[in-house]
Amino acid sequence: MSDLVSFEAQLEHGGPSFMPTQIVVVPPLVLQALGSKTKRVVGTLNGYPVRLGLLAQAGGGRYVMINKDLCQAAGVQVGQHVRLSLIPDPEPDRVDLPTELTEAFEAWPEAGAQFERLSGSMRRAVAQHIATARQAETRARRAVEITERLARRAHPFRKE
Repeated sequence: MSDLVSFEAQLEHGGPSFMPTQIVVVPPLVLQALGSKTKRVVGTLNGYPVRLGLLAQAGGGRYVMINKDLCQAAGVQVGQHVRLSLIPDPEPDRVDLPTELTEAFEAWPEAGAQFERLSGSMRRAVAQHIATARQAETRARRAVEITERLARRAHPFRKE
């Protein structure tokens, strides 16, 4: 495993055009130190713990997306210089499940099995969709809806 790699960079506007967010471009020497096959990293952003994906930039290079909630939690904003300390994620496929989804899978194991067949990015998207709902009722409703779709072997986000 690589050693911890630290660097400073500016937090800037960026990301895919359909999802305006904040990004930090990872310098080439940092990418080299992390390893060319590294897709996900863990570490800190100004001392705040993070788990992020290294996303490909148009024209080469990589960046990490820093969403609004993470900016708020780490106390950073666009235009500031931030300090990132990163290592390759030792468990790049791990997905932290919200309680509502864990409970739904306990009640509906076939949906849990189907969930495990999804790609890592899709599993993370499902977990995030449920976890980011502000109200407990919304989290529970989303967990039930997605679990029902998965049990039918349908796409987790497409209503049929």
